[in-house]
Amino acid sequence: MGDIVIMSDSASDLPPEIIKEHNIKLIPFHITLGESVYKDGVEITPQQLFSEVEELKSLPKTAAISPADYVQHMQPYIEQGRKVLYISLSSEISSTYQNAFIAKQSFAEGAVEVVDSRSLSSGIGLLVLEAVEYVKEGMQLQHIASELRRLSEQVQVEFVIDTLDYLHKGGRCSSVQLLLGSMLKIHPLIAMENGSMMVAEKWRGKRNKMLQNLVQRTTDTTKITVSGNHMFITHTTTDEHAQWLKDELQKHYDMEIHIVQAGSVISSHCGPDTIGVIYMTSSQPSKN
Repeated sequence: MGDIVIMSDSASDLPPEIIKEHNIKLIPFHITLGESVYKDGVEITPQQLFSEVEELKSLPKTAAISPADYVQHMQPYIEQGRKVLYISLSSEISSTYQNAFIAKQSFAEGAVEVVDSRSLSSGIGLLVLEAVEYVKEGMQLQHIASELRRLSEQVQVEFVIDTLDYLHKGGRCSSVQLLLGSMLKIHPLIAMENGSMMVAEKWRGKRNKMLQNLVQRTTDTTKITVSGNHMFITHTTTDEHAQWLKDELQKHYDMEIHIVQAGSVISSHCGPDTIGVIYMTSSQPSKN
């Protein structure tokens, strides 16, 4: 990637082949399960995480990357005379952005740029891919960071939660809501808005209906105009459904649609059989 090193964290949920092809540097989150601590994407998979949750009957905990960890990962590249572009998980849901910004102060002015993605999962990944293209074009570090901050407002992230159990265990859903949701087969549609997660809609019905709803929302040109070269279908444990969703969306969009399994950060908060669509719009989408 030349003089600029593109760096993010394991919450960006990029496919391994893309990470390798573009030499993207990822810093792993730490996942705590019971008495054990694992490096996300290195020492634990979502399948192992779900198995341990069932066995331990307790929810995993995720720890933000510390300023010292950021310095440790960035310093070797700075010493080589290179510059670092770090794209973080949304500052509204994690302290990673603040911690990376603190680490930035350890280096000379202009050596490191930290961009708040205002997003999560493959929404971060979309911005990483945009950064890859900007570096190839020879754009300067500060200009790239400025463009990514502008584009962050156009990243659309929506995903359907299959079970309310993980939200309940994480304190994001009361026992009454859990009971009612289970009885009524409610599946919340979670969307990113102003850097935070919010419930966009509450859907009822079977799994196939949820997938059809996702296709309809994504292809509704009265609300959005999808742009860019990449779209992500990101899921926890639903390969067959992800492929169906890709096939349907590919009928509408002539772009590369990636299927990627979410890492342990998203899996810790959303649980199994979560599935979402992440893409770039030509402008901010209208509200429901």
